[in-house]
Amino acid sequence: MKKTTDYSNIIRYTSLFGGVQGLNILVGIVRNKLVAMLLGPDGMGLISLFNSTMKFVSESTNMGISISAVRKISEHFDRNDTEALEREINLVRSWSCCTGLLGMLVALVFSPLLSRFTFSWNGHTLHFALLSPIVAMMAITGGELAILKGIRRLNKLALISVLNVVGALLTSIPLYYLFLEQAIVPSLVLMAAIQMGVTIAYSYRLHPLRISFRWANLQQGAAMLRLGIAFVLAGILGSGADFFIRSYLSNAASIEMVGLYNAGYMMTMTYVGVVFTAMETDFFPRLSGVNGYAFTFSQTVNRQIEVMLLLVSPLLAVFSLLLPTLLPLLYTGKFLPALDMMQVVMLAMYFRALKLPVQYIPLAKGDSLSYLFLEAIYDILLIVLVIVFFNLYGLVGAGWGITLAGFIDFVVVFIYARWRYDYRPSKTIFAYAIILIPIGLLIYFVTSSPDPRIYWGAGVLLALCSTATSVFILRKKTNLWNKLIDKICRR
Repeated sequence: MKKTTDYSNIIRYTSLFGGVQGLNILVGIVRNKLVAMLLGPDGMGLISLFNSTMKFVSESTNMGISISAVRKISEHFDRNDTEALEREINLVRSWSCCTGLLGMLVALVFSPLLSRFTFSWNGHTLHFALLSPIVAMMAITGGELAILKGIRRLNKLALISVLNVVGALLTSIPLYYLFLEQAIVPSLVLMAAIQMGVTIAYSYRLHPLRISFRWANLQQGAAMLRLGIAFVLAGILGSGADFFIRSYLSNAASIEMVGLYNAGYMMTMTYVGVVFTAMETDFFPRLSGVNGYAFTFSQTVNRQIEVMLLLVSPLLAVFSLLLPTLLPLLYTGKFLPALDMMQVVMLAMYFRALKLPVQYIPLAKGDSLSYLFLEAIYDILLIVLVIVFFNLYGLVGAGWGITLAGFIDFVVVFIYARWRYDYRPSKTIFAYAIILIPIGLLIYFVTSSPDPRIYWGAGVLLALCSTATSVFILRKKTNLWNKLIDKICRR
């Protein structure tokens, strides 16, 4: 019964945030479609470069508080230590404000350098200076989201997520319609302000704002900051890799190429990654709460991998088949050159489903150096392979670079977890992977066929096989199916 309940809980929370992320994606799709029509690939590329640069500065200066704070708050919450919990929340807020001001100052001072590196000229210095408040707002928002995750306010997180994307749609599109590319900078600042405002409105209601900037009080967060430093370095590597790749494409090719790359990345790593985003919100705090129990810890990771693979495989199969229709529908026909890249990157998502829960082990254990080491390996692989394969094969080569980097990282993560934490994947994981990943490979080859009879005939059959396999296994492992049948019968 306990095993069935655990699987049911994983699916229930994943479904909650998966549904929310799905709604967010639908709203985001409408927004991206309108932005693509109004600004085209060049405008989308410009937005992508601004966003990746601000993210890079934020990850470089936020001291990793949005990650390390979740772990500490989760531990206090699970022990019902109210006094320690309140003290930790106040520390998180105090340090979030400090790091936010630091990040804004860094973005402001180095705006000429950011402009020159990103665009090979300093014509966007003023734009980066005007974007600097985004870094401060991101730091404050990240701290409050960490608090909500740590105290398991999952429904509030879901609602905040929905309000943010709706707010972004209602504010940005009118600005782009009226002012086109001139609205990009004010629109990005406004969206960051909306996200911060909505988040603090809910968070402050649960835990009223109390912060202190006295050094004696701030020193109490030294342990959190020591853990966070490695997360900062990992964030620099991750955001820096993304920033470097997009800047390279901008200088070696064009801003239009950045827009195509960004569209392909968004539709695969972001839209299909909805399940992964849903997983992180519940899984990391839950894993942190059991990090002192070896058997329960490994069992939690294994069950999360099983559910991830079973949920994501049918999604990948269907999405791969529909990409030629979805791409021009969600963007415009001008983005079709990114199609081949996207078909390849879909393969990387299988390995991401397998490795992502394992990647959270160092975070839950507080092993920041291991987390940094693994992140560094992946980011270096990503930069080198994407650039090498892009130079050889163009945009589809960038897709192969992403996929190959993901596969190598999957192998490295599992080997390291086995050596460092004595983590052993269950036989069930191998069994599911042997069935579902070959189906994904066959679908990729089918989508390469110019014959529509092979494409749709074999493709639909393979997608049905993947879906049937996942439904059959999930039905056996959970009681959600029986609950659904009972509810229907009562009606």
